[in-house]
This record gives sequence, C-alpha cells and structure tokens, in this order.
Amino acid sequence: MFICVFCASSQKIDRKYLDLARDVGTELARRGHGLVSGGAIVSCMGEVARAVREGGGQTVGVIPQVLVDIEVADTDSTELIVTGDMRERKGLMDARSDAFLVLPGGIGTLEELFEIWTARVLGIHERPLVVLDPWGLYAPLRQLVDGMYEQGFTRPNVFDAISWTTTVEEAFDLLERTVPLLLPTAEEIGEP
Repeated sequence: MFICVFCASSQKIDRKYLDLARDVGTELARRGHGLVSGGAIVSCMGEVARAVREGGGQTVGVIPQVLVDIEVADTDSTELIVTGDMRERKGLMDARSDAFLVLPGGIGTLEELFEIWTARVLGIHERPLVVLDPWGLYAPLRQLVDGMYEQGFTRPNVFDAISWTTTVEEAFDLLERTVPLLLPTAEEIGEP
C-alpha cells in the first residue's frame, strides 16, 4: 500500500514535529508500505522520506517545477515526478495513493486535507484519511467543523470520513483498516 503523507515544509517549526515525521516514516517502512509525498527534502517532508528509505521502503515524490528551486527536490526518491503546477501535483499524489495521513502543518497541509476530506464525504473515494495530531494543533479545526455541522453546513458523514489520533501506531492501524462511507442521500445534497 502507498500512503500519502501531507505535512510541513517549514523549517521554523519545533523539533518535535520533525521527530514525529521521522517516526511516521520509520513505521511506514516497518509495516511494508510505500510513501507518496510532496517531493521536497526539507522539514517534515524530508524527515518522513529519509526514514522510509532508511527502513528499506519506496518513496514517490511529486513536486511542481516552481517549487524545485524553492524547496530543494528530494532527488533520492525512488521516483521523483516534477509537475507543471500544484494542481497536477495534487492530482498525481491522489492517484498514486491508497490512503492519506495528515501530520501537523500549515495552510498547504490544510488545503490538501480539505480536498481529500471533501472528496471522501462526497463518496468520490473510500480511501482512509487519518490525522495524526499529538499536540492538538488541529483542535480548533475540529471545533470549527463541529460548529459547521451544528449550523447545518456539513453533512453527518463528515465525521465518519476522517479519523483523528495522537499516536503513530493508532494512525497506522486506522490507515490499514478501510471503513466504507455511506454515500450522501439526495436530501443531504439538496436534491428534491
């Protein structure tokens, strides 16, 4: 199974996030999975990829040309794909992945999370989506989505489409267990 890991490329974050990324890469390889990543060698992206390779796993990096110069491409990837733009990048990462793991990150990570989460809620895919958040970075996001649900802006299956965890082991246990989602009803999507 190839697991797509969405995570930080910032080099200004606390060391604990880099250590978490390294632990994720180590566990990913230990369990015999391959990695799909954003193709950069810096920060958490680099830590995950290096740990996977050190454990004998394969890595597929997907990076747009515009970021090759900014983020330094992971040229040690088993396969490095350079795309024309960010949309192509995300499409290829999605197409190459059997499951998705989201680590703490910035707005780019949030954008990737929301795209995959929305697609799962809509029934476009049934691949597992897990957020690993040991220190509660995403707690305000969870509260926001709870409020959106209470106000009628989200469907009930928004909560079934994603799993939240605080440990690496639980994250991988959840990723390895696919739980099909019920497709939204006509009433939920506003059809008569």
